[in-house]
Amino acid sequence: MPEWEKRFRAPRVGLPEWAEDAPERSLFVSNATGTFELYAWDRATGEQRQATDRPNGTVDGTLSPDGAWVWWFSDTDGDEFGVWMRQPFHGGPDQPAAPGLEPAFSAGLALGRDGTVVVGRMTDEDGTTLHVLPPGGEPREIYRHRQSAGVGDLSHDGALLAIEHTEHGDAMHSAVRVVTPEGAPVAELDDTEGGTKELGLYVRGFAPVSGDPRLLLGHQRRGRWEPMIWNPLTGEQTELPEVNDALPGDVYAQWFPDASALLLAHSHHARSELWRYELATGELIRFDTPAGSVSGCTARPDGSAEYLWSSAAEPPQVRTTAEPGRVVLDPPGMRAPASLPVTDAWVEGPGGPVHALVQRPAEGEGPFPTVFEIHGGPTAHDTDAFAAGPAAWLDHGFAVVRVNYRGSTGYGRAWTDALKHRVGLIELEDIAAVRAWAVESGLADPERLVLTGGSWGGYLTLLGVGAQPEAWTVGVAAVPVADYVAAYEDEMEALKALDRTLLGGTPQEVPERWEASSPLTYVDAVRAPVYISAGVNDPRCPIRQIENYVDRLASRGHPHEVYRYDAGHGSLVVEERIKQVAQEIAFARRHLPAPAGRAAR
Repeated sequence: MPEWEKRFRAPRVGLPEWAEDAPERSLFVSNATGTFELYAWDRATGEQRQATDRPNGTVDGTLSPDGAWVWWFSDTDGDEFGVWMRQPFHGGPDQPAAPGLEPAFSAGLALGRDGTVVVGRMTDEDGTTLHVLPPGGEPREIYRHRQSAGVGDLSHDGALLAIEHTEHGDAMHSAVRVVTPEGAPVAELDDTEGGTKELGLYVRGFAPVSGDPRLLLGHQRRGRWEPMIWNPLTGEQTELPEVNDALPGDVYAQWFPDASALLLAHSHHARSELWRYELATGELIRFDTPAGSVSGCTARPDGSAEYLWSSAAEPPQVRTTAEPGRVVLDPPGMRAPASLPVTDAWVEGPGGPVHALVQRPAEGEGPFPTVFEIHGGPTAHDTDAFAAGPAAWLDHGFAVVRVNYRGSTGYGRAWTDALKHRVGLIELEDIAAVRAWAVESGLADPERLVLTGGSWGGYLTLLGVGAQPEAWTVGVAAVPVADYVAAYEDEMEALKALDRTLLGGTPQEVPERWEASSPLTYVDAVRAPVYISAGVNDPRCPIRQIENYVDRLASRGHPHEVYRYDAGHGSLVVEERIKQVAQEIAFARRHLPAPAGRAAR
């Protein structure tokens, strides 16, 4: 078995979530059976059991506060449209967890200690609705709006509910409303008020102790994500200057279980680290975490933190700060082989310095055939973290370049918000700047360049091979947006709201922007052979708009391949993922020319 395939097949585990009132009971995701599913873990006995078993996998789940129940979201073959189910922690039959509610896209979930449940739903017909299910009672709608919204958190005593909403119409920047479980308004905090600030808030959770109404939030008032504490009953807002002045990047916070301190995940220039912040004294204490990326963390009752760590070279591990280097949860079976480290490139782009992560093959000298692997989102960013996909390209002799273009998170609010109204085109400007650097530096062979990505990265791939046809040798797009207008018509409601924000209106209101940002507009200019993979049940990048693009390629006899698979926005099945990566690499190698001075075989 080749090394690249072992990285996909090696069992992996996600960060364990633990029940708030039963910390020895945990829930985690693993691919140990070849499909990502939920596992219940009793730490007191060491027992682990597989809780879900579905053909296309399950990753969306949580535990009730008392640890008695495993909740999981049941959709159909990855279409993300479904209902919540639950089962006893130690096993037993599944049962509908929120009877009386029809299937919908999920808009969040909150579970109260008295058995109260808050379910967020989103449908094309109703927009966003939130429903409260009292113990043994019928669901009661307490919120409805056409714009996107979601369940934030229930307070420890169940007296307050936090809601994130975008009623102001900007789906990239949420406001926060606190209501009673009956829906009565208590307080509102909206940093977008007036429509000019474009500042967002997000809910990190109520204080985890009874009688404490304080709500931990993330805010962008100084141009990046920072924590603050808001008391919705008094209106008091407490920003944390000791934290914000000491840590230069984005800071994401959560409560320690006794509410005396905050666990801080500090993300800066594609790497991250963990800190503890003492609320009483303002003391900042750095946890000993290795260089790389923390993909998730959770504060434990003993004052330690557990976290999922990896680097581009080293596979992920669940570790604890209680004993540096100790692995908390170790999956059985073979270990994933290591890969190669990344180096940083800072390239001057039209909107400022662009950060790229670069990996060179283990053997040979440049210029190399080079893969520009473009991340999705767009509000995400590539980090110094382990990824089996880029590692597979490296094993086949390609250099890999990943670009944190404008629109990415991690480099300040202005960088994230910069792509509005010229969607796709702005990202391609930054990618083009990094491409020029890669060629001029001797890293990349300009005649052997692969543009690839999934989701938004797949969208930028199709847009790039059309809008920059001379720049790319091969395009490999997974679950892409291909016909932007048709995608808008068919996609899930939350993404419609995001697209209206990004483009400044609907296709009818600003048709010229939608046309300029749609890969379909440039399809006749495409020169590079194109490979596309698509999930037939995908609610984010629906299949019809991809077929529209493929039909246009076919009508002009352009070389292309399309792979359709029975899942949604990507696959949770390991065998399927391996098949797709193998096909992508084989397509690229088949269509790339031989290096200059070397005859093709």
